[in-house]
Amino acid sequence: MEEKTFAADATVIQEGEAGSVLYVVESGELDCLKRLTPGSQENTKLRTYEPGWAFGELALLYNAPRAATIIAKTPCTLWQLDRNTFNHIVKDAAQSKRDKYENFLESVPILQTMDHYERSKVADAIKEQTYAAGTTIITQGDGGNDFYLLIEGQAVATKSMQAGSEPQQVKEYNPSDYFGERALLKSEPRAANVIAKTDVKVATIDRDSFMRLLGPLDTILQRNMSEYQNHAGQ
Repeated sequence: MEEKTFAADATVIQEGEAGSVLYVVESGELDCLKRLTPGSQENTKLRTYEPGWAFGELALLYNAPRAATIIAKTPCTLWQLDRNTFNHIVKDAAQSKRDKYENFLESVPILQTMDHYERSKVADAIKEQTYAAGTTIITQGDGGNDFYLLIEGQAVATKSMQAGSEPQQVKEYNPSDYFGERALLKSEPRAANVIAKTDVKVATIDRDSFMRLLGPLDTILQRNMSEYQNHAGQ
């Protein structure tokens, strides 16, 4: 990254111009201005950038004209990153994330019938979350929309066998285990609670993202009918 300084009132980015760099604010403040009406010369202030913020990434991601004007409100020190370096970092990060999850996804029984390309798309959509010990990750009876892969820590499943009864532990989860898979199969209430026994890190993918990328899981499972039958009733 290259250090750049701008005086107060200097224009750092001009709306509509080609963009080739991303900026990270080290010191100072900058205003983000945009023409909200096509053809208008009047700018509307959208936000103020402060130390720690970054801007200009959209032009690098989509090779599009600058979407807004950025003007230094005070003297500023910025760090500039060019498109080639940015793309290299993003591509490397995406590939690293994909490699991290592909083998794990292949080990999940209900996902084993996916091919390499499908697993890659799912790996790209995964998000990581952390939960402190004692936190309830899934609550019995709530709507189910997320599938979880346990990366670090331990969790337990508890279930009320009868309405109003105290939940009983029915299962323990360790790293590489998964839960919430029914959320990918069908929209129905959670069948049990899942509680973090220790601090845990999980990878999640929601039903909407899964279906947008691959369509209904049923279609994938039908490639291996015996696998489908094994999990359809669970």
